Amino acid sequence: MKNWALLICGVALAGCLPLAHDNYLLRVGTNLAMYVVLAQSWNFIGGMAGYPSFATAAFFGLGAYSSAILQSRGVPMLAGWSTGALTAALFAAVLGGAILHLRGHYFAIATLVIAEVLRETINSSPDVTGGGMGVNLPVVRLSVDVQAMLFFYAMLGLALITVATAVRVHNSRLGFGLRCIEQSEDAANVLGVNAYAYKTYAFVLSAIFVGAAGAIYASWVRYIEPPDVFDVLLSIKPVVMVLLGGLGTLFGPVVGAFLIVAFEEIVWRHFLNAHQAVLGVIIVLLVLFLPGGLLAFASLKFGRLKASA
Repeated sequence: MKNWALLICGVALAGCLPLAHDNYLLRVGTNLAMYVVLAQSWNFIGGMAGYPSFATAAFFGLGAYSSAILQSRGVPMLAGWSTGALTAALFAAVLGGAILHLRGHYFAIATLVIAEVLRETINSSPDVTGGGMGVNLPVVRLSVDVQAMLFFYAMLGLALITVATAVRVHNSRLGFGLRCIEQSEDAANVLGVNAYAYKTYAFVLSAIFVGAAGAIYASWVRYIEPPDVFDVLLSIKPVVMVLLGGLGTLFGPVVGAFLIVAFEEIVWRHFLNAHQAVLGVIIVLLVLFLPGGLLAFASLKFGRLKASA
């Protein structure tokens, strides 16, 4: 009940952002909501099950391209978004059947190359995907302000669904099974947990919302190309966000997304020419000095204060 109350309060506060009538804040808010989706989705397979996936960029790009191609051929935007989510989920189900028997760094390497394979496939199919020239999406016939609000609320709604799903999974048999797998997959099998099925569920959950986020992103920016939506940083940032917030925790990915967006905005403003290097150093320092994530650090400090009181 406490988790649902926190979720509702957070969404209520975020939903008030358009009242500021500032398109810059809406852009930051949309980006933040997208990062929450990416981080929370990765946490299903990487945090709860302990499988270090780097397939986020593949799911994001696949969702973006499947939606963009359909929209460029006259399919309505909402139908394109739904298709992007389903395409990523189906791809994850098939891919999971092929690679989820791998563990550790073998699984990580297998997922890392997926985005590159998809990018090269799109580059070599210009008649369907536009190749390296990318895809232009139809212009939404709305004012700039209304468009900013539309995509903010769309991404915020998706973030809400993703976090709500995480709350449900954490309190379900699936969540228990994934935590057992993370501790010891062999022991989980002995206990009667269908590890292969549970890992597949988690892998699909790590894809479906990311695919939807990619589809919404494509409509938001109105033009996509392979280096943009299959960027390796889209696979790395969710991992960093979860590590910063708290690996395997419920709201750690949300906290990590806030931190990354805040750092990106601050660093971009003050270190324009070297923002990626500076941001990278900050992230490395945080991961080194907060190995359990910010939530674990706060919990430890709170426990000490409570014990000394």
